Amino acid sequence: MRVLPILMGLFTATTATAAESPYAPLDFLAGHCWKGTLPGDRGEDTHCFTHIYGEQFVRDVHVVRAASHPDYRGESIYYWDSLSKALRYLYVESEGGSSAGTLNSADDTLVFPPTEYQQDGKTQVYRSRWKKSGADAYEVLTEFKKGDQWTLGWSVHMVKIADK
Repeated sequence: MRVLPILMGLFTATTATAAESPYAPLDFLAGHCWKGTLPGDRGEDTHCFTHIYGEQFVRDVHVVRAASHPDYRGESIYYWDSLSKALRYLYVESEGGSSAGTLNSADDTLVFPPTEYQQDGKTQVYRSRWKKSGADAYEVLTEFKKGDQWTLGWSVHMVKIADK
């Protein structure tokens, strides 16, 4: 009889560790750098994703480089909010702006629901979708809210350029 509780405990521990990580939607990005060209001569956007503190969080460090402006830098930290059972992020950037929101996944698409970007006392509502395109690319579609309408901010094809 003592063997049964021990076996049950081992089964429970094995099942718990085999459960999917809340960061699974970001797995194809993590450990790699990606680059895409922003429309309108805005420059090249490079994102590098890494797991930090073991695999407790995912960090995305990015830089937009163009001859027409100084480098624009930003960083997102993705984290699992165990209270709300949601994948969340905090984004900060070199011009002093920030945003925070949630991240959902549907099939091969990361969905960033509408949230507010704030800088210098002003806000802008935006949303984004990142759709996986094969093993080495993804498509980004970012829209901004103008009144009651959504307008295209940019669409970018991101390609894997390196392992991190």
